[in-house]
Amino acid sequence: MSGRDVFEYALVRVVPRIERGEMINAGVLVYCRAKSFVGARVHLDETRLRCLDAEVDVAGVRAALRGYQGVCEGGEYAGQAASDDPGRRFRWLTAPRSTIVQPGPIHTGLTEDPGREADRLLALLVH
Repeated sequence: MSGRDVFEYALVRVVPRIERGEMINAGVLVYCRAKSFVGARVHLDETRLRCLDAEVDVAGVRAALRGYQGVCEGGEYAGQAASDDPGRRFRWLTAPRSTIVQPGPIHTGLTEDPGREADRLLALLVH
């Protein structure tokens, strides 16, 4: 046994002008059923975002990103999703939506530590 478990992840994208389709990656969502883990890591590069739309509501984008983190954390920060299991929260967060902050497609991999994997993916795909 390798000690590695299947995990799923999706990027969190910011699409400031939906009609243009331009986006930047601003976070990653990670779910590992075997570890009962769901987590979000976010990083908003405000300079890059303003290159796509100088008038973007940065405070609103940051609030939406905090919302993703809150749902992953569970408890009082998850709102109505507080009582849901990690998998259900991940599925809700990765459901397609037509908003400025939206999830990308789901990908899979193997990991020994899903929290460390979330950090690695943030560094690789967002920073």
